[in-house]
Amino acid sequence: ARSQSATSDPLVPVTTPAVVPRASLTPPPGGYVPGVAALTVDGLNDLLPGTLPGLIGLRVTAVAEGSLDAELVVRPELLAPNGYLHAATVVALADTACGLATRWLLPGTASGFTTLELKANFLGTAREGTLDVRAEVAHAGRTTQVWDAVVTHRESGRRTALFRCTQQVLN
Repeated sequence: ARSQSATSDPLVPVTTPAVVPRASLTPPPGGYVPGVAALTVDGLNDLLPGTLPGLIGLRVTAVAEGSLDAELVVRPELLAPNGYLHAATVVALADTACGLATRWLLPGTASGFTTLELKANFLGTAREGTLDVRAEVAHAGRTTQVWDAVVTHRESGRRTALFRCTQQVLN
């Protein structure tokens, strides 16, 4: 499995994915080409500025074929008027992790993908700290992918949400 980690944790294997030079590729209309340089931690983080995930402060921390880890620091702008983490913040975190991970497993003929369905079960909340998410593939088919994500509050170790989404592969 290909993986890259933004941490220096000696327990996390760090390898660089095989990279095909962009000049030798003809990307499909959506620009998704599995296995190219953009599918690294740095490459994925470079996609985020100017988008909703960038606005909320999401940061990819590890990526491998079939999984992706990301984090988000909770800050006042991400809270609901009641002072607790807004549900949309958690959904944005989980859906983005699953979406970015989807890029690894797109067929070469795909022009992109879009979220068809999502479900979130909220198990807790937060007012501060950092949220970690791990997205893992449950099904990677030719026309759809199903992804599961677990959102955890780093400081307490408690699960904040369980998330599942279905991605439509666009051809």
